[in-house]
Amino acid sequence: MEQKSITALISAFSRAYHATNSTEKIFDDKIARMLFSDEEYLQICETMTNGISFFNPNFNGDKSSALRWIVNNQLAPSPLGRAVFAETTLKTAVLYAKTEQYLILGAGYDTFAYRQPCWASKLQIFEIDCNPTSSDKKKRLEKANIQIPKNLQFISADFSDKNWLNSLTDNPSFNSGKTSFCSILGVSYYLSEQTFKDLISSLYDIMPEGSSILFDYPNKNIGEASKKQIQLAKAANEEMLAAYSYQEIEKLLSEYGFLIYEHLSPQEITHQFFEKYNLSNYKNPIKALENVNYCLAVKKSNF
Repeated sequence: MEQKSITALISAFSRAYHATNSTEKIFDDKIARMLFSDEEYLQICETMTNGISFFNPNFNGDKSSALRWIVNNQLAPSPLGRAVFAETTLKTAVLYAKTEQYLILGAGYDTFAYRQPCWASKLQIFEIDCNPTSSDKKKRLEKANIQIPKNLQFISADFSDKNWLNSLTDNPSFNSGKTSFCSILGVSYYLSEQTFKDLISSLYDIMPEGSSILFDYPNKNIGEASKKQIQLAKAANEEMLAAYSYQEIEKLLSEYGFLIYEHLSPQEITHQFFEKYNLSNYKNPIKALENVNYCLAVKKSNF
């Protein structure tokens, strides 16, 4: 039986915490905190703080400092970095590549649609995720009195089911002839290599030349922080199934009709997205996890 994604919920919590507790913001998600009741938010804070011995056995400090350490070192790096990468890249695609559709695969508790800037007003947005997560999100939006924008469609889909694509293509708002931008964030970790390949192949089939896919993926450099992530995901019944070298990702994309346009290593992610924050918060810096890479690829012509 499917269940809502706990890792997606914790990602939303980390964005909410960062937005409400940081003066210098890497990514300012003004909606994320509204998805949690005060009771639930404080409960997550307490649970995380009580786990400091798991995250950092040698930590010495008060509860507030412990929570900040856990968020900055374990929870927030990936959700913050990939969100700012996705939305700045999407803006470029909309303004300069005539992108008309935004497909958010594994949408989780993403909030772009509810705080969309003026440049996104003509986009047709599709939030695509498993039904339990989508249903839970809708309930949270309703409780927070957040209205569903007219240019948003919810699509229920399980990416391990080869027929998942029908849920999208059967939707009358979707047009396979329109240039699309597809984000696949926090997804590749939990798919087998073959399922991930099938996903990329399916996207090629429904998007015209010049469309983009943007995703994060796990490399094979497993350090202590990454080990903690793997353990947490497994405890939430969301086991990580695959990891890739750059060469493997490049080959996979090429085989299915995509060319890499931009690729970021952990060091490049930290420099590009976290440097300004870290200059202002040198005692509590944020660094990209050592096993996470970002990739932007564009559908090739004449494939």
